Amino acid sequence: MLDVRRLQVLRAVVTSGSVTAAARGLGYTPSAVSQQMAALEKEAGIALLERTGRGVRPTEAGRVLTEHAAEIDRHVAEAESALADLRAGRAGRVTVGYFATAGAALVAPALAELRRDHPGVRVELRLTDPEDPLLEVRAGRADLALVVRPPDRPPVDGIRFLRLCDDGYRAVLPARHPLASRRVLDLAELAGEPWVGSEWPGPCLDTILDACASAGFRPEFAVQSEDYATAQGFVAAGLGVSLVPELGLGNRHPAVAVRRVRNPEPVRAIYAAIRESAPAQPAVHGLLDALRRAAAPEPATS
Repeated sequence: MLDVRRLQVLRAVVTSGSVTAAARGLGYTPSAVSQQMAALEKEAGIALLERTGRGVRPTEAGRVLTEHAAEIDRHVAEAESALADLRAGRAGRVTVGYFATAGAALVAPALAELRRDHPGVRVELRLTDPEDPLLEVRAGRADLALVVRPPDRPPVDGIRFLRLCDDGYRAVLPARHPLASRRVLDLAELAGEPWVGSEWPGPCLDTILDACASAGFRPEFAVQSEDYATAQGFVAAGLGVSLVPELGLGNRHPAVAVRRVRNPEPVRAIYAAIRESAPAQPAVHGLLDALRRAAAPEPATS
């Protein structure tokens, strides 16, 4: 097998035209360069240099190996450049698990920012499994996942949770509902109403049920929906009232009224989940920073 370092020495000799000049450029002694060339010729099994006056020139075999050495130099330079881009977060690949409302409200603007500032970073998006949103992260098939998680939930082995934002629920009422004239409602005021379910069983529904329990009642669901837009449609038709998180109200139905609730206000906490054992990846940290900025509330304007 040919020694790559000796190939680079050969290229220096051929390029400079002499062993002495190559040694001077490489910072070696002429005898050290001669020894490297002798060892390389032994490895190649053929003469690589021939003397010409005070210098040397390559044989056909030497010329072929010099050309390959130049290619090796080019590939090494490209590899070093690629590594520098990875270290700086300018390149890389990030796989992200997300749920629907987080995708629209958080992932989309974060991804747009990342592509603008670091176009070399590739992001693969996957909807998370509702039954186990951490599955892909645990298995190493996703670098991070956006999840809803109660703050008092016990730790998960091997997973680190970074809180991005709190997403408060809003009361969604038929536009002509008697309570629609109010700006803020006490949650208990919805106790006797038929309810439109907006959440599947899981942490989001638990947030609603826990808040209602704190207000002294359990909601009676008259109808269930598969998504927030459908829930608004059922409310607009007068089938009941609902609670929908603020991030899920990007497209409001024209025939509903959306009001704040208190005592208590249901709030779901949204986290980015990453593996604790995952090696540091600047591209992942760049996306996390963009997600934090997307989740940050806009400053109030006077």
